[in-house]
Amino acid sequence: MTLQDFLKDWRSDSDTISVQSSGSTGTPKVFQVEKKRMLASAKMTCDFLHIQPGEKALLCMSLDHIGAQMMVVRSIERNLQLIEESPSGHPLANIDEKIDFAAMVPLQIYNSLQVASEKEKLKQIRNIIIGGGAIPKAMEEELRDFPNAIWSSYGMTETLSHIALRAISGEKTTEWYTPLEGIKIAVNQEGCLCINAPMLCAEELVTNDIARINERGEFKIIGRRDNVINSGGIKIQIEEVEKALEESEQEIAIGSYPDEKFGQIIVLLTTQQDLSITKEAVGRLPKYWQPKRIFHVGQIPRTSNGKIAREEVQKEIEKQINHETHP
Repeated sequence: MTLQDFLKDWRSDSDTISVQSSGSTGTPKVFQVEKKRMLASAKMTCDFLHIQPGEKALLCMSLDHIGAQMMVVRSIERNLQLIEESPSGHPLANIDEKIDFAAMVPLQIYNSLQVASEKEKLKQIRNIIIGGGAIPKAMEEELRDFPNAIWSSYGMTETLSHIALRAISGEKTTEWYTPLEGIKIAVNQEGCLCINAPMLCAEELVTNDIARINERGEFKIIGRRDNVINSGGIKIQIEEVEKALEESEQEIAIGSYPDEKFGQIIVLLTTQQDLSITKEAVGRLPKYWQPKRIFHVGQIPRTSNGKIAREEVQKEIEKQINHETHP
């Protein structure tokens, strides 16, 4: 979708607009969202970040997804100057003007950090929100000392982009997300985050994200309920294992496979060709977290906005094990 296409839909007589989910946990879904709810979301974000009318906002993500669509809506709600760059891995390469507000996915941040001139441009942007996927630990550490405000966002298509932000730069760096104004959160008996945001969603949204809430009403995400592997009676959160392996400087994804003895075993896909390096990193994990099978793959399956495609990971694991069994 082009910016012109989106604006045409936005300016139409319809009270709703079509948005598509990311598809990180299954087939992408298209559903209708009320424009007034998108405007409400935009106002909440701009108020939280103290975005002022006339400031410059960068649109550099695909308009097929809610993150980019909401950048356009924020520019409409707050009367911002919208600077459009074609979606790419290096969104700042051709930017020569000062940007006040930008939203990017982790891959765009990573690539920008590798180029000195683009890294300096990152530091010049007053507010950056990062969404669409987990932020690697090494990236957070590099961004921590940046002079500008950089935020990790929590949300999903159903919440019209994020409903909470956490600072990953400056003195207020934290691992806890602060809900935006008007957002109420809780956890249910299964430990999943529940979101009550009547201005965004007509009904309470029960997520699949296992969360903890502190005494200040902030929360942090442990992982997804459907990303739990039960191996030998021990419940293992996929994201926690992946996070522990982040420093090994290889692209990885964790999945599972049925096992007669353990019920499920942990399986690791890695882009590292030398599996001895991978096994060395795995050996530093707690014993019950250590994958029992490791396979090299050319690339980790991902969605169009960079998230690990969990269903495709599982299919690749089955393919690898079936190939071993029936070469």
